[in-house]
Amino acid sequence: MLFLDSYQSSQQNSASLTKVEGNPETFPFSMIAGPCSIESYELFLEVARAVKKQGATALRGGIFKMRTRSDAFQGLGGEAVPIVKQVKAEVGLPFVCEITDPRQIAVLDEVVDVFQVGARNMHNYELLKELGKIHKPVLIKRGLAAYLDEFLAAAEYVTKAGNSRVILCERGIRTFERSTRNTLDLSAVPYLKQKSKLPVIVDPSHGTGVRSLVTPMAWAAAAAGADGVIVEVHPRPKEALSDGEQALTLEDFEILVPRLNRILEAMDRPGLGDHSSTPAPHSRKIPAWTN
Repeated sequence: MLFLDSYQSSQQNSASLTKVEGNPETFPFSMIAGPCSIESYELFLEVARAVKKQGATALRGGIFKMRTRSDAFQGLGGEAVPIVKQVKAEVGLPFVCEITDPRQIAVLDEVVDVFQVGARNMHNYELLKELGKIHKPVLIKRGLAAYLDEFLAAAEYVTKAGNSRVILCERGIRTFERSTRNTLDLSAVPYLKQKSKLPVIVDPSHGTGVRSLVTPMAWAAAAAGADGVIVEVHPRPKEALSDGEQALTLEDFEILVPRLNRILEAMDRPGLGDHSSTPAPHSRKIPAWTN
């Protein structure tokens, strides 16, 4: 998969970008899925089992949540760490999680395989420099109103500090349009891939904020050449403690994946669960920094 070498949930915590089996010159497509926030062991396990069954390659889930309102649910904090550890052991998938403060590295390092920098922290250069000192992939989300060149400049803070395993994530920007939570800028995908050698993924959940729009925009992201998508999934979105309005149901996720695989096939790329196939010769090159 995009982020990790052969994943062993109980023995290996370190992560590195890897290549498609059988062809070292293409990024595989990654599907990162899970709830906005980890609310309980039972819920996280339910979602993890469901998304893995459909071909997800990594789990997502918030432990420390940055919220606009101070009285909103801000995650379980350190109490979620043993939950994540147990669920990872049961489903065997790596875990992607947002970090909001450099002091959280010590708390999260045991269970996090890919550190995520949220949109609000894209300009938090001290956090980026600290993540540049570690040896796990760092997924950076585009800032709320960041120019793409500013986005690339943020990534350089991580790479120049010593960590070359950076993943860029387009998650929508704030514009005058109010029909959606943000305006998902899919033109960012080919632009970023032309301007850098970093993998680019898309977050249609935050990019739209509307459940019914998440699936079609995930399909569109694959067609635009994204190297993966990250989506929020909750078995009962109306009961979610955060961002329920943009979370896919388990049934929605089952609908998303099959057509996504057909789109990837049309793009001459292996689908989810099919990364052993040989991609087309013109597929995206893997840069040397992933070795």
